[in-house]
Amino acid sequence: MSLAHIDSHPSFEQQLDRRPASEAHGRRLSAVPAGAEARGFVLYVGVDEAKAAAAGTDLGALVQALKTLAADLVPTSETYAAVALAPEGVGGRDVDVVRLALQEPAALARHRHSDEDEDADLDRARDGVVIDISRKRVILDNEVTSLTYKEFELLQFLVLREGRTVGRAELIESLWTAGDEDGAPNERTIDVHVRRLRSKLGRYEDIVRTVRGVGYRFDRHADVSIRHASTPSPDLF
Repeated sequence: MSLAHIDSHPSFEQQLDRRPASEAHGRRLSAVPAGAEARGFVLYVGVDEAKAAAAGTDLGALVQALKTLAADLVPTSETYAAVALAPEGVGGRDVDVVRLALQEPAALARHRHSDEDEDADLDRARDGVVIDISRKRVILDNEVTSLTYKEFELLQFLVLREGRTVGRAELIESLWTAGDEDGAPNERTIDVHVRRLRSKLGRYEDIVRTVRGVGYRFDRHADVSIRHASTPSPDLF
């Protein structure tokens, strides 16, 4: 559901207010086919940090307010929120970036044709590095290199923070959870993953730089290009 669709129609609460109580609580969502049940919903909110600040708030406060509203309306509800990241200056509507980041089917279908065109461009690409965030792959000298899920997430995390040194503690907190198969990480875990990532980057290994005593940083070279178009990776709130 797009933000424009929500804004141009009465709110859910307003629609319920115009229905008899028995009908409001017993009606079935038309989008749910027979034999299935609705288990929740997704609300795509398109707003960047500058717009939130201009309105006197921030994204964290907005997320918390929506979570609080859900808990007030349905105390047993469970919520999960993520913020969609995009490089500074990238074009497009905020809500479209969010829908693509969260793999919303209609948004993905709309961009399928442009993705095919970009793939054709990659086939004609010169030697160098293509970090394809939209497809979660890295292409070295026109050959796709084999990265593990965690190695790509590590590289992507640094790429989306280009030029900023990221500490090991931040990487652990952002990329590892208690349920990960490789167990509880420590700073040594980060160093091992970075070393493996660099070995797979080959002669381009220095795009991931070590800042001694601090952490790691992504430095873009002239022979490095990044594809952000389709699905920026969301960071968790």
